[in-house]
Amino acid sequence: MTDAPEPPAPHPDRLTDREVQVLRLIADGLHNAEIAIALRIGEATVKTHINNTFAKINARNRADAVRYAYQRGLAEPLG
Repeated sequence: MTDAPEPPAPHPDRLTDREVQVLRLIADGLHNAEIAIALRIGEATVKTHINNTFAKINARNRADAVRYAYQRGLAEPLG
């Protein structure tokens, strides 16, 4: 008998995989244009993901978003 792989843990607050990726890059200090390049998407799409993420996590700014990411274990401080 083999163990079935565990399904991935759901992200908090109904965040999508892409929103978590964007949040992690924000926590790494990247600007929207840098996030767009890293994810190979348009900058307008990055802004949409950020707006959706901020609404879901009740963040008013990037500092709130970074704090959220650290507290939920979605990102770790660099260094």
